[in-house]
This record gives sequence, structure tokens and C-alpha cells, in this order.
Amino acid sequence: MSRGLLLRFENLLQLRGACLQLHVLSSRNVCGAQWKPAHPVGSLLLQPQLWPKHRLTSAALSQCRHLATKEETKKKKKKIPLTRGEVEIRQRMTVEELAQAMGKDIDHVYEALLYTDMNLNSLEPDSILNEDHIKMIVQKSGMKYKSAKLKEEKERKNTDAVKRQVVNCSFWLFLPPADPAVLTPRPPVVTILGHVDHGKTTLLDSLRKTQVASMEAGGITQHIGAFIVHMPSGEKITFLDTPGHAAFSAMRARGTNVTDIVILVVAAEDGVMQQTIESIQHAKNAGVPLILAINKCDKPEADPERVKKELLAHDVVCEEFGGDVQAVNISALKGENLMVLAEATVALAEMLELKADATGLVEGTVIESRKDKGKGPLTTAIIQRGTLRKGCVLVAGKTWAKVRFLFDENGKAMDAASPGIPVEIMGWKESPSAGDEILEVESEQRAQEVVAWRTYVEQQERMKKDLEVIEAKQKEHRVEYEKKQQELAHLTWRQRKAALYKANKHLMFSRPKEKTEMDENTLSLIVKGDVDGSVEAILNILDSYDCEDECKLEIVYFGMGDISENDISLAEAFNGVIFGFSVKANESIKKLADKKGIKIKLHNIIYKLIEDLKDELNSRLPPAVVETTIGEASVLDTFSVTVGKNRVPVAGCRVHKGLLDRKMKFKLIRNRDVIWKGCLSSLKHHKDDVQVIKTGMDCGLSLDKNLEFSIGDEIICYEEKEVQQTTSWDPGF
Repeated sequence: MSRGLLLRFENLLQLRGACLQLHVLSSRNVCGAQWKPAHPVGSLLLQPQLWPKHRLTSAALSQCRHLATKEETKKKKKKIPLTRGEVEIRQRMTVEELAQAMGKDIDHVYEALLYTDMNLNSLEPDSILNEDHIKMIVQKSGMKYKSAKLKEEKERKNTDAVKRQVVNCSFWLFLPPADPAVLTPRPPVVTILGHVDHGKTTLLDSLRKTQVASMEAGGITQHIGAFIVHMPSGEKITFLDTPGHAAFSAMRARGTNVTDIVILVVAAEDGVMQQTIESIQHAKNAGVPLILAINKCDKPEADPERVKKELLAHDVVCEEFGGDVQAVNISALKGENLMVLAEATVALAEMLELKADATGLVEGTVIESRKDKGKGPLTTAIIQRGTLRKGCVLVAGKTWAKVRFLFDENGKAMDAASPGIPVEIMGWKESPSAGDEILEVESEQRAQEVVAWRTYVEQQERMKKDLEVIEAKQKEHRVEYEKKQQELAHLTWRQRKAALYKANKHLMFSRPKEKTEMDENTLSLIVKGDVDGSVEAILNILDSYDCEDECKLEIVYFGMGDISENDISLAEAFNGVIFGFSVKANESIKKLADKKGIKIKLHNIIYKLIEDLKDELNSRLPPAVVETTIGEASVLDTFSVTVGKNRVPVAGCRVHKGLLDRKMKFKLIRNRDVIWKGCLSSLKHHKDDVQVIKTGMDCGLSLDKNLEFSIGDEIICYEEKEVQQTTSWDPGF
């Protein structure tokens, strides 16, 4: 009997061991481990003789020990979590980041901010909150805050590229003195400046014996052209032809900053004009010597002497008046005295002894940039130091290039470009801005470092400016908040909070969303231009827009190149208009725009583009209601009549101008103040109801409002007409 009990007890132990093993293996299966039993589980339970003695028990116990050890290790390694209801906060958290840290939605944060001085109208999910507001929101939510450990940001090493040693050398102020042995003569860079339509391009045209002027839209230059002119004597002169139109002031300033000599063109019959004065100022600012070319001297009304005297008022003194400015009377159209002007330019260049170092790393300036469909981003540049060749790695602004091809002004491939030579560069990753300095670097990796550093610096500056604006806004809102608090000072704190919540509650429901639809009174623009300078000129004009109260003007996108499908998508999203300057839109793009109802306005002359823009602004303005007076009458007597149970005041009047038409609107004027506007309830001549009372006739009338008349009141009959408003914006030309 005792033996049977022992066997049964042993079987029970074996069963317990098997159960433990099954438990361990099932937990391993949950964790993803694969286990395949040697025998089916059912057979193990039904046939105790199949259970391996000792081994099974020890395996189960070892698995238990192993499991216990792993659990203990996990407990030891497990980090202590945040206490329930505790939020880890840091400085400069956004609304969205704070909501995520609290495990709440963004609306919860907005609701908590109703009790603060924050302006919810200007708040977005990515708006940065200050530390006080973050702590207050956490506390209002019934939670505790814990400050996160701030990582100390290492000071980033400056990896920018800079020019070689900077000193004053002639008027290229940034060029250092080089070894005289490596200095070689270079062509002078000459910029032609002057008022629009005074003959600048025609002058250059005659010098080059080409038809540049005939190719210009509207006969005016609208971006910088850089050309080499070969003189009969063998000298080369690099000419820059800049626009004279008022819109292109920045281009003219760039032209003078890279030039050695300025030729100021003034029409003999017009004299000194607006852009003439501006051109003189640009030359003075750049410290560049002037040569005066008085053009159109072949015309009968030409008066060169008057031009010279007018220039005296602007400190431009010609040699005949004791100054140092050479003056040459020319006719660019007929080619008169052009060689005299060219010789004067060469003579001045010889006096300046223009030389440059053609060795070492390349330095230059971007004159213009554009996008070509086949070649990609292209730049016109003037090389100022070194010799540019294929394969050079260049940096300009926040982009870089490995030079693939070089072209001259006629589009012919070049092998190299030395100082003073204009060149078109192909190989840019993106288009640099006109006016950016070009620097050669050692490798592509170095170029990427420079671009990364410049991008970083720009981001830091932008963040700094944004922070200043945010702080100024918060200060303004804090003053308003304190003023409101003073007004509510007599209330208890509960009443005060309730009043603030009630006053601000509507803001939570009207807070800004993603703008998919724009107001009717907003004109959204997509601006595309052929070159960077053209886009810059248009944006400078748009910067002068100062009629936001009439119609808001928003620039959604601007860039270079022909109109693309992306531009159509943007215009559709923002209900905008596409303005293109010297660019094209192919047929497929035009059909897509027509299908989606998008306006594409293409122009080749800048003032016509601005006129079209003003017309578009006018179309967005609501019509103005204009009152046209039809007749006037004076109240000579007053009395009243009874209609039913009501007493109705009646005015006895005489029409002294125009006529009174009962269908029109009327107003009552007393002591020059309008005290009523509306319609007549009755108009009678003697006892008859009439429709019209003419000049000199007497009548009785009553208003649609029970209003007492006074003798001497004026009754004005008028008609309201809707008239299209025009914008008061004046772009300056």
C-alpha cells in the first residue's frame, strides 16, 4: 500500500514538472520562439510511462530558475518611469509638442490658453510657447511638470569660404596686391548707364555692329547684357548694358559694383532725367570714374550745352568747365563720334592701369542668372581673379557648381575665362542670385561644407528675428492682458476667470486652420521670370504695395523658368493668378490652365505687367456706390394728416432743381446733416397722387418713417449706381 502511494506521489511530481514545462514553453511561444514537442501533448498526459523521470523534473526546474533570473535582470535594468501625471517639459516647445508630451489633443492646449494673454488668432500648431505658458498649461491640466535636461549645443565651426586677403586696390576694393610678376593687363569693364530710352542699347549696338536693340521687348533693355567689344586698335572692352527703367534700380547698382568705368548716356534733347540722377549716384557710391556721352546730337532740338550745365547741379563737371569728366557728343543711331568715345574709354583705362592676377583660385561676381530648359541653371559672371576652366568647383550664395561648360555672349563654347571677361557658366545645382560673389574651392566636399554653413547661418539669423517678433507680440499682448485684468480687478478670482473664458471662448473656434481657400479680397500671385534680376525687379515693385486695406496681395511663389504644371497647381490651391515676365507657357499648360480656370498673364515689358496687375487688383475690389443727385426741393411748410388711426407728418415743398421721382431714393438734410435716407410713402400735386414733380412745381410728400419736418429742410432725390473701384497703389511709374 505504501509502495502504491509512493508511485502515485511520484506520478504527481512528474505531472507537476510537465505542467511547469508547458507553462514555460507556452510563454516562450508568446514571445515568438518556436517549439515542437517530441510527442503529442495528449499522449504525454495519457501515458505516464512516456514521461522521462528526473530529466523532465530537472529541466522544468532549470527553466523556472532561468525565467526567474531574466525577470530579476529586467527589473534591475528597467528605467524608473515618470510618475503618473508628470510631464517632461523643455524650453521652446511648440503647441503640438506640448500636447504630445501631455498625451492630449491640440484643442486641450488651446482651451488652457484661453485663460492667458496669448493671442489665439496668431497661434498655430508649430507656434513656440514660452516657459511660463508651458508650466501654466500643465498645471491647469492637473499634472506636474519636470524639466528635461538640456543638451549643450557645441559651437559650430565656421567653414565658410572667403576671398584672399582684402585690401584697397583701385576700385576693386576686395583684390589684394599680388606679385607684380603674375599681374597681367585685363580688359576694362565698362557699364553704360542712363535714363530709359536715351539710347544706351543703340550705342552698344553700334559699337558691336549688331542689332541688340531690335531684339529687346518694347525697345528697352530689361536685364543686364555683358559683351566684349573688339576695338580697331586691338584693345578689348567688356561692356555691361543695364536697364534704364525705374523698376531696375537694383540691376544698375550691381552693374556699377563690378565696373571700372561708367559711360553716362544723356539724350541731348531731354537733358537730365530721374534715372540719370540715380545713375550718377550709383557711380559715386561705387567710386567709379565717369565719361559723359551726350546722345542724339543729330536732332534739331539737341542742346548739348544745356545738358552739361544741368549736370553741374549733380557734381558732374566736364573738362571745359574745369572738371575731370570727358564729354563726347555722339549720335548712336548714325554712328557719329563713336570712335572718339571708344578712344576716350581706352585712354581712361590706360590711366587706371588695370591689371589682375590670373593665377590661383577664381573670384568673380554673378551678373545675372537664369534657367534654361536644356542646360539647367546658367549664370552670367565677370571673372575678377584667377582663370576659370571646366571642372572648377565654385560656390555662390547657398549653391555650388562643378563647371561643365563655359559660353561667351554669342553662345559659343569657351575653354577658359580670364579676369575682365564675361562668361556664361553651366553646371550649377541651383540658380544663385544676381550679385552673389563667386569663389572657387578645392573640392565638391568643401563646396558642400560652405553651402551647409551658409544655410545654417541664415537659419540662425531667421530664428533670431522670429524670436524678436514673437517677444514683441507677447509683450504687446501682455500689456492688453494686464489692462483687462485691471478692468476686472473688482471681481473675485472665480468671476474673473469666468469672464476671461467667456470673452475668449469664441477665439478657440475661430483659430487659424490650414488656408485652402483665400478671401475674395485677396490676390494671390505666382511670379515667374526669365532671369533672377527680372524677378527681383518685380518683387521690389510689389514691396511698395501699401493698400492692404483695399485688397491683400500675397506672393505664393516666385522663381525662374517657363510656366509649369506645378505653378498651375499652386494657383489652383490658392485661387491665384500667374504672372510671367519674358517666359512662355506651352499649349498643354495653357489647356490645363483653361480647364482649371487659372489666369496666366504673360508680358515682355515690365510696365505693361504692372498695369495688368493693377487691373487684376481693381477687379478684386468691391464696387463703390455712387450717389447721383436727380432733384432738390425745399420744405416751405409743414402739416399733418390722419390716415386711419395714425397721424402722418407731411411737408409742403417746392422743387428748385431737377425733379423728384417717387421711384428713386430720398434723403432729408437739416443744418447740413443727413438725418434720414429712404423712400417716399406718398407724393402729391394738389390732391392728386403723382409719379414725378418737375422744377418750379409745388408738392406734398410724406416719408416711409414717422419723422417731423422743419421749415427750411432740404429734400434730395438721388439715384445709387455701382462703380468699379480702382486701387490707390502707385508703383512709382
